[in-house]
Amino acid sequence: MEKFAKAGHSVAIPRHVAIIMDGNNRWARKRLLPGVAGHKAGVDAVRAVIEVCAEAGVEMLTLFAFSSENWQRPADEVGALMELFLSALRRETRRLDDNDIRLRIIGDRTRFHPELQAAMREAEAQTSGCRKFTLQIAANYGGQWDITQAAQRLARQVQAGHLQPEEITPAMLENCLATSDGPLPDLCIRTGGEHRISNFLLWQLAYAELYFSDLHWPDFKHEAMRAALQDYSKRQRRFGRTSEQLAADVSF
Repeated sequence: MEKFAKAGHSVAIPRHVAIIMDGNNRWARKRLLPGVAGHKAGVDAVRAVIEVCAEAGVEMLTLFAFSSENWQRPADEVGALMELFLSALRRETRRLDDNDIRLRIIGDRTRFHPELQAAMREAEAQTSGCRKFTLQIAANYGGQWDITQAAQRLARQVQAGHLQPEEITPAMLENCLATSDGPLPDLCIRTGGEHRISNFLLWQLAYAELYFSDLHWPDFKHEAMRAALQDYSKRQRRFGRTSEQLAADVSF
């Protein structure tokens, strides 16, 4: 658990925050707007959350932008989301680069239009040298897909004779996940009032702290994000140990 000093106090912060951005459609319906209006409004919340996390010293932020199940939504909504994703990549990449923010996109890209796939590669390449903060977007991502593709990678090693089945360890499988080059999430936030993780980072969230907000995603701005980090700072993460063991082991 990392620490940072603010206003003379030491506050625990997560290295990696993961967010399920829920409630865009309901936000729009309350305002008698089409669903895509909620997704467009949610872009401002994304900017706000990035600002707060970077300011606090969080190293990585993963946003669940489009799940593998979201293809089941109405075709016009899916089409509008793809257009929004493409325009956001083209518009925001320069801003990310200027602020030393690296962009990574995880998920199965094969189903996306070639133009969108190319925009993803270009955005990642443009920000590849950024070091202040990593923004990771999960697009056409599902936790079950991630574990399955990791298992397939290990199975190919076994098939090639480079690995024995009994040699496979949790660490080896974790190293084959889409998120393998970053820290595991310490905090997972879900907005929109729902209390589930919806096939998001199933392996990676094993020991993450969970935080649920009733706010719809477009309303989850600076103060809401700061409140989530403040709540996290009060948690005691034991990882199977007792509070007494932690107290004996703490050194500041």
